[in-house]
Amino acid sequence: MSAVTQGRAELVPVLVVGAGGMGRTWIRTVLDSDASRLVGVVDVVDGAAQRAVQDLVPEHEQPGIATGTELLEVAARSGAEAVIDVTIPAAHHQVTADALHAGYPVLGEKPCAATLAEAVSLAGHAEETGRLFMVSQSRRNNPHLHEARRLADGLGGAGIVDTRFAKAPRFGGFRDEMEHPLLVDMAIHAFDAGRVLLAGTPVSVTATSYNPGWSWYAGDAAATVAITYDTGAVHTYSGSWCSPGDETSWNGDWALHCEGGSVRWDGETPPTAHPSGGDPVPGRAPGPQERWELDASLAEFCAALRGGPVPDSEVHGNVWTQAIVEAAVRSADTGRRVLLADLLDEALVEARELDSADGRSRALQAWKTGASGLGAR
Repeated sequence: MSAVTQGRAELVPVLVVGAGGMGRTWIRTVLDSDASRLVGVVDVVDGAAQRAVQDLVPEHEQPGIATGTELLEVAARSGAEAVIDVTIPAAHHQVTADALHAGYPVLGEKPCAATLAEAVSLAGHAEETGRLFMVSQSRRNNPHLHEARRLADGLGGAGIVDTRFAKAPRFGGFRDEMEHPLLVDMAIHAFDAGRVLLAGTPVSVTATSYNPGWSWYAGDAAATVAITYDTGAVHTYSGSWCSPGDETSWNGDWALHCEGGSVRWDGETPPTAHPSGGDPVPGRAPGPQERWELDASLAEFCAALRGGPVPDSEVHGNVWTQAIVEAAVRSADTGRRVLLADLLDEALVEARELDSADGRSRALQAWKTGASGLGAR
């Protein structure tokens, strides 16, 4: 076998499910990847997968890409080894469960599933099948974020993390009609990034949401959230999607408070450490070898399939991020502090009912509680 042939054989052959806007972004990511190769595209809309291939794949490579509307049929025909699920959230549970039980590891676009119960159910399906299910929480794959954690650890570790987010996008469409557009569609990124910066497991969430009189959203476009961790650390988030003027980056503006000083990060450029009584220390700039966002998610997923470590965003770890979002919404609606352990226990009961009706997984029957089944993350 030639070096070229051997190198191509080591690439993970993947099937992309979903050929809409985000699906096309993932197709481009796979085509540019040095860890995977595209062998198929699926979309429930007849002809959508074929059009995506025609638009994005070099003409000489198109004959080698299988397309169609049926996941398992195209997967078998394409020779895929893994599936990338870029369907709408309402379809994530069915698509991911079907792929896992057919023997295909899955890399899913966030959120893990449409509901927390469905997300817990998918953790059970991954256990039942023994297949990897990783969620691409792409914004955690930001070298500046991890440099902020490194700087904070050098100052004793972050005990308080403050995030300010202010943007004023006029999306139109479904976001304008959502009940909690900021919390559900955007804040999930900051909540997940906070888990990168803080040690321990999230314990409780207290949230208030509101909608200024000038807002063009039907639902609450602003929120203040406090997330406590079992280490005593706290992540506070203040965000708005209707704040024109002095806007932050899309990643927000961050302050990490530590025993030995603080770290500031504007969400776009390298962070800076501010030691107590010392001069500011600029963080390291990312090198050309650093991977970002979707490319990093795909590389981590493929590395795991080739014997590498289990990704941090494996389903059991990622469910904690979705639980924070659901807890924030519930707290905002009720005005009460929400314990994640209680929320996960409720989700476990519902997930067991889902799995009982489905009949393919009994893994959740062994879980004593929702939190213990997921493990400390």
